[in-house]
Amino acid sequence: MIIWAVAGAYIIRFGLEPDFVVVGQEINYFWLSAGLGVAWWVMLGAWSTRQSRILGAGPDEYKRVVAASLWLFGVLAIYSYVARIDTARGYVGIALPVGLIGLLMARWLFRQHLNVDRQKGGSMSRLLLLGGPGAIAHLAASLERSKEAGYLPVAAYSPGGHESFTVEKESGLAVLGHSPEAAAILEAIVSCEADAVAVSAGVQLHPQTLRHLGWELAARNIGLIMAPALTDIAGPRIHTQQVAGLPLIHVTTPTLEAGQRVAKRLFDVVISGLLIVIASPIMLIVAAIVRLDSPGPVLFRQDRVGIEGAHFKMLKFRSMVVDAEQRLDGLTKLNEANGLLFKMKDDPRITRVGRSLRKFSLDELPQLFNIFGGSMSLVGPRPPLPREVEAYEHDVRRRLLVKPGLTGLWQVSGRSNLSWQDSVRLDLYYVENWSLAGDVIILLRTFRAVFHSTGAY
Repeated sequence: MIIWAVAGAYIIRFGLEPDFVVVGQEINYFWLSAGLGVAWWVMLGAWSTRQSRILGAGPDEYKRVVAASLWLFGVLAIYSYVARIDTARGYVGIALPVGLIGLLMARWLFRQHLNVDRQKGGSMSRLLLLGGPGAIAHLAASLERSKEAGYLPVAAYSPGGHESFTVEKESGLAVLGHSPEAAAILEAIVSCEADAVAVSAGVQLHPQTLRHLGWELAARNIGLIMAPALTDIAGPRIHTQQVAGLPLIHVTTPTLEAGQRVAKRLFDVVISGLLIVIASPIMLIVAAIVRLDSPGPVLFRQDRVGIEGAHFKMLKFRSMVVDAEQRLDGLTKLNEANGLLFKMKDDPRITRVGRSLRKFSLDELPQLFNIFGGSMSLVGPRPPLPREVEAYEHDVRRRLLVKPGLTGLWQVSGRSNLSWQDSVRLDLYYVENWSLAGDVIILLRTFRAVFHSTGAY
């Protein structure tokens, strides 16, 4: 990608002449291009964009690629200014955006290939889990849900645990030992051929023992991962501070300050307004089809619970028969969802047109007016029914701290295929870790989820 970007910028700006020199300058742009390409490659390595823990794991990889590229061209601009060299702006103006976009696209394509391979069990780091029984089970389950991270738990080790505890019940991992000695742990690592060790909560090891274990692992080129008992907390809320040689982890309190609320509301108004204008012809066509398909109103208005428990009328295109709510009691025994949700893949109340509308989420387009009016947001937790809120446990009520959304983590992570527990976990994660950049990413992922129609019924 770097070669294509640099060579392409050279050819577009200067043509096919191999030794082009701008009149009045001492720059040979052929050799400048060669040096820029090498420097770009070196900068990407200097920013650790090729480390195994970075590749295919979260937005940090993209951030590092962007940072390395911008730093390189920033240094080039500063050097040109200090040395009073008038570098061709057209050349730089082509090489930087083309190369950066190309690099990001290549990383994205590589990530898709890597994720597919990891879902099949390939390209994984073998991991020994070190900790208490409960912590081992939780960490193993979390890694199983996120195979794209590239960690495969192969065994467990529980220092100070009961000798009869040989198999972890929930994960099924073999427990290779209980001795708190570093030598015994190293033997377990060798026996299971682990590439890294994850130290989780509940581990009964003396700090000095853990220190010596870290030294031995470093000598054997085996990774050491600390997995504290912090559940569903995003990186921006976590800060480390060194105090007397101890890495203290600070977790900031999740708050949506006044400025953030204004930014989110402005984002909702602008984007929903644009989408209403763009989608107006589609909504008119859908309204006509719904009217012709079955008797009843075009729009379905349903009471939902919004921010801080406030009720509002959520708008949707009607995808069911008129008396769908009255028929619900007779279908509760056929519920295919767990928890408080009601879901049926072959719900007899759905109209012929309604099934197609639900498949591509076209029935939800009128919610853009809810967003523009302020009762909903583009991104947020799933808007719950009043009967669901009445049955909420205490911690689930935290979903009501932000406005419900047209889309959210639940929408891009499986929709109706999610269990109630997974739906709650994703909504709470969003509430705890909201950011405007996160909203943009969820919106982009929503288009792919709608296109594939996964879990839509």
